[in-house]
Amino acid sequence: MFDTGRMSDELKALKIDVTNLLNTAGEGMFETSKDRTEALAAQIKAALAELGETVGDEQEQLHDLVAERPVASLASAFALGVVVGFMLRRH
Repeated sequence: MFDTGRMSDELKALKIDVTNLLNTAGEGMFETSKDRTEALAAQIKAALAELGETVGDEQEQLHDLVAERPVASLASAFALGVVVGFMLRRH
């Protein structure tokens, strides 16, 4: 009635085809995700470089401001410390 040998051969061939298809799809997905990851890493590196430049510029401006007015800077830092101390004490 049924030719089990022929059916077994067809199932083996189907298994090989499905395995090859999955391997090919897996490799494609891996390459795509790898490319996307590299692009995202490049964007992050560029953003961090720009942030570093901005922070460097702001640090120079802050240094100049403190150097020009050391007493006012010290008084501001003290006042800020007192305010933060009171806020922490309440909680």
